[in-house]
Amino acid sequence: MKTTLGEEIMLLTLDDETGVVQERTRADHAVAAATLAELALAGRIGIVEGDVAVQDRSPMGVPALDTALETIAAREKPAEPYAWVSRLARTAVADARRGLLDKGLVREERKKRWGVFSVTRYPEADGAPEAALRAGLSRVVLDGADPDERQSALLAVVHGAGLHESAFPGADQRAVARRLARLSQGSWAAVAVRKALENLQIEFIAST
Repeated sequence: MKTTLGEEIMLLTLDDETGVVQERTRADHAVAAATLAELALAGRIGIVEGDVAVQDRSPMGVPALDTALETIAAREKPAEPYAWVSRLARTAVADARRGLLDKGLVREERKKRWGVFSVTRYPEADGAPEAALRAGLSRVVLDGADPDERQSALLAVVHGAGLHESAFPGADQRAVARRLARLSQGSWAAVAVRKALENLQIEFIAST
């Protein structure tokens, strides 16, 4: 069962029992950055003179990725990767969540909070894919194994979004950060998600 990079970010950041996303803002932007990274790995987009450029409009047959590709292709004015991270965050998260539900990896639970507000959570339904994902990432980051192309992209996004603790709970976080920094050198995806989050923080401060 193949998961997208965006779905994998979601698996790393969802609490298995409660179905609540940890570090929500960072996680949402990381899902969007991971979606861009996967489109790049598939040769659908590239970075041309600092902007995201569509190189192949043919669909991949994966709703989350095809939706993002169509959105990028429909925009006439070019934009930098960090701008697309911000623009795609909401839809990318919804599409990744739907992908996990369709694959049976999480289940949807709707409850009433204080008997009034409806709350939807997505606790784990099948933990095997996440366990395999975490084991592979741990071999790279904690044991020093060489990453494959997809692992490199995913880890760059994790580092750029600052999701070290979610991805490697209980590990020496300083060591994790150092290893991820080395693995992420030269990654536009890491820079994009970091810059998108920084801009969001600046906007928040300016509005208060």
